[in-house]
Amino acid sequence: MSYLERIAEANRRDLSQARPFILDNRELGWVGPNFAQLLSRWPEVFVVEQTLVRLRSEIERGGPDERSRAVSVVLNILREEGFITGWRDEAYPVVWSWGDPPLMVMERAAIPSFGLCGFGVHMNGYCRSAEGLCLWVAKRAATKPTYPGELDQLVAGGQPVGLGLQANLAKECEEEAGIPPALARRASAAGTVTYAASTPRGFQHDVIFTFDLELPTDFVPVNQDGEVDEFFLWPVEQVAEVVRTTDAFKFNCALVVIDFLVRHGVIPPEDPDYAPIVAGLRGREHFLASVGKL
Repeated sequence: MSYLERIAEANRRDLSQARPFILDNRELGWVGPNFAQLLSRWPEVFVVEQTLVRLRSEIERGGPDERSRAVSVVLNILREEGFITGWRDEAYPVVWSWGDPPLMVMERAAIPSFGLCGFGVHMNGYCRSAEGLCLWVAKRAATKPTYPGELDQLVAGGQPVGLGLQANLAKECEEEAGIPPALARRASAAGTVTYAASTPRGFQHDVIFTFDLELPTDFVPVNQDGEVDEFFLWPVEQVAEVVRTTDAFKFNCALVVIDFLVRHGVIPPEDPDYAPIVAGLRGREHFLASVGKL
């Protein structure tokens, strides 16, 4: 097993049966055949054809608020019927690219069903002890609706509409690890990690904004929102080995760890896989072709 296999896992997708989701004359996402069939029950909201899925013209012309309202009615019914799980009551922006005005907003749990780009913040909490560089690892609660019991960053969360990245990170720091605001503000932005994968929830195409926070050696995280069962402080070499040789980490969290390992020199430029690793973390289209050995 290898880091490249972890990256490849997060970029495996099959869109052969999917239909583009069109909004404002752009292909914003991808809808699988089963979900498309569900949406066809609401012809007053969606136009479902063999080659595409889109909103009805009169709804699209109504602008972001009308689009959001009409789609929300459908999604709430699908939630009640059990077709959309892991409901968060978090509105996500539907955009072509980060920073654009939202074309509409949509419940977070439905974003993969439409194959829309999602956004999140992940923070590596680390410290430097006498033994060297150590990284805090969170074990997701067994009650989490997605990937229960898998390993995660110290702090991670989705990026809802109407909240800045730094404000969202501070909120997640408090909720997930009990990190006070003054300490959370020391986190430094470290770039982005992107991936696009077919998952049981749909087509997951996400941009993760990554942050690093060096913590005092005597800091001990305490979960506040019930979403973490346990925390571990591991030497960075142990974290690297777990990511490289097992699937214990949630698939996208493994990418954030690999990015940390690159930036902190644990994976050095001399590594023969260094260039494709860096390319793969940025979602380069040529990635899978460049590592045909996988």
